[in-house]
Amino acid sequence: MNQSRALPTTPNYDRTVVACFVGYITQAVINNFMPLLFVTFASTLGIGMAKLSALITVNFVTQLIVDVLAGRFVDRIGYKRCIIAAHVAALAGLLVLGMLPTRVSDPYVAILIAIFLYALGGGLIEVMVSPIVEACPSEHKAKAMSLLHSFYCWGQLGTVALSTLFLFVCGADSWPVLACLWAIVPVIGIVMFAGSPMPRIVPEGTTAMRFADLAGKPVFWLMFLMMLCAGAAEQGMSQWASAFAESGLGVTKIIGDLAGPAMFALMMGLSRTIYGVFGHRLNLTVFIAGSSALCVAMYLTAALSSLPVIGLVACALTGFSVGIMWPGTFSIAADAMPGGGTLMFALLAVAGDLGCAGGPAVVGFVASANGDNLRTGLLVGSIFALILFACVALMGRRRSRATA
Repeated sequence: MNQSRALPTTPNYDRTVVACFVGYITQAVINNFMPLLFVTFASTLGIGMAKLSALITVNFVTQLIVDVLAGRFVDRIGYKRCIIAAHVAALAGLLVLGMLPTRVSDPYVAILIAIFLYALGGGLIEVMVSPIVEACPSEHKAKAMSLLHSFYCWGQLGTVALSTLFLFVCGADSWPVLACLWAIVPVIGIVMFAGSPMPRIVPEGTTAMRFADLAGKPVFWLMFLMMLCAGAAEQGMSQWASAFAESGLGVTKIIGDLAGPAMFALMMGLSRTIYGVFGHRLNLTVFIAGSSALCVAMYLTAALSSLPVIGLVACALTGFSVGIMWPGTFSIAADAMPGGGTLMFALLAVAGDLGCAGGPAVVGFVASANGDNLRTGLLVGSIFALILFACVALMGRRRSRATA
């Protein structure tokens, strides 16, 4: 009697995509939770401002190093093992932060260990979730990419809002408990990824590109410059939004925090969600070009307007304008270089991180050189969005020639 063979079924990657959403929420937690505790660390643990600033540097440098190295080892070890390990590292870092500093003689060392652990996880998550979502079957990959990156924004807002509420209700000294509670997020990520299928990162029939292959393509360097400027334009305003609202626009700190970085993150998440839902009706290149033009206009408005309300609106709309830049560039790069794989995403993440560090530095340096005038710093900061607009125009011209 002949037995009919079961036809192979196509894996359902919906759980994988949702797991990646959780991954970006995890990264938002580990990047935005500790800065909320700096005043508490200074008052209760006796940690000075110089050491607190060094914590930010350790987090950034560790993630940057992971970005650089990830392209070498992730493909060899395997995506599933690495993404689960990333969440385990994030979990360990948050638990160390919650359990160790108040129980040792030198709490600063314990905090450094915690940051190192969860920065390892954060760096890996940043490099891996974008290529995973890009590789999952989808009718409109740019929509999925934009929606993915919106979860970092919502995670950032949730981390700030829920942490502020918890510390207000339970007291500032309850932060170790809160750190352990936030560790639930990477646990969810571990469970989600453990039961999720992994897509093939480099499409079947496509040869994985090496660094020499990428470096030999002008389009790669165009994408690299776009990511650099995207990170610089985003963080150039985001990092200085609160200070600019207080010093440049003369509003109180509470209003400055809410109308500055909080509204910036809200509008950035809104932009990414809008494209994530309606992207099939929009041209990605045109959307990025329009966003770049809006970004230039909002930087100039914030720098030149004498009305505080107009300046605050400009800060918020800058968040909306930069929302599509990072995920949009990832999608364009993946479409232009399908064999780029992990290495390409890792290198573009490096460019974005360099921009995230360089943008605020340029704005701050120019402001300092002009009598701490942040308006002048933001005026110069608009150059990043202008360069991005030029890159998009050049890319559009290259595509027009290719299809002619």
